[in-house]
Amino acid sequence: MTRSQPDLFRRQALACDHLGSPMYAELLARLADDLEAGGPTAHVLRGHEDDPGPSGLALRLTGSVHRLVLAGAAPELTAYYPTTGRSWTTGGVAAVIDLLDRRGDEVRPLLDHAPQTNEVGRSSALLGGLLRIVERWPLPVRLFEIGASGGLNLLADRFRYRDDEGGGWGDPESPVVLDRAWEGAPLPLERPMTVLERGGCDLHPVDVTTEDGRLTLTSYVWPDMSARHARLAGAIELARREPVRVVHNDAASYVEGLELRTGRVTVVWHSVMWQYVPRAEQERVTARLADMGSSATDLAPLVHLFAEPTRRTPDDRHRFWVVAQTWPGAGEREFLGQMAAHGLPVVWE
Repeated sequence: MTRSQPDLFRRQALACDHLGSPMYAELLARLADDLEAGGPTAHVLRGHEDDPGPSGLALRLTGSVHRLVLAGAAPELTAYYPTTGRSWTTGGVAAVIDLLDRRGDEVRPLLDHAPQTNEVGRSSALLGGLLRIVERWPLPVRLFEIGASGGLNLLADRFRYRDDEGGGWGDPESPVVLDRAWEGAPLPLERPMTVLERGGCDLHPVDVTTEDGRLTLTSYVWPDMSARHARLAGAIELARREPVRVVHNDAASYVEGLELRTGRVTVVWHSVMWQYVPRAEQERVTARLADMGSSATDLAPLVHLFAEPTRRTPDDRHRFWVVAQTWPGAGEREFLGQMAAHGLPVVWE
């Protein structure tokens, strides 16, 4: 085992601590030690030595263990997981490592998929950006998402948003409420918006109408972050009432199959998934968007809206920018605001 993987685990531990998960901060730091020492963690991760950092190996491992807990298949860990009604303590570290030692063959196959967070909080960035778009083009919306996972964020217009001044947008009866979603420059909250068409793609689409789908999405939400779990549960409830079709397809092939429609604004959006898309496929996506954009008009506009780690300038560090690339025109990027890693809050410019 090279030093790179323990270092990546420690970096993820620091990120979890910064983002409000002391449980995963402690667990991942200790798993890094065990990995470096050649313990059970190293045995389970054998064959993943060369996985790149953006593949999220540390979160794939913790998500795999969490899935066993949620499914009732790891009762020895129940006492340590907040998602089973208990509280994390340091004793949970030894319990997790013991599970990896005894049942590593059950965990290993679960590592083969990228984290499927379908983070509902990021809808605050996407929906806010969409409000800006329909202010410019007051047309019905066709909404398409690449890397859509379970399609929950395609229902963003069905959620309730509250800003930092007590204002709000969306259905007051929605099971999904995003508190303190927006700060900074005001959004056009009085602007009506109608989504007439919605759909998405994913390499591993998650059917949230099934128990397996619910477990998949829930397992990747950090166990001690209760607000995120509440948002996810509400979005799954909503999606079971109003299913959205997410097809099995790669991002480039999906976008290449889209066309503009007169009298509609066509929006392609995504959030924190671009890092998992191979470079050649990214280039196909951007080429197809530019090709469609060349025929866009004010009666058939095209928008590429995303919330991804992005540099505003070549010398800047990556930040979670909300960016809109629009046609007709040259397809120049407009930086609309910055979101927190899990979406809330978004500070608009």
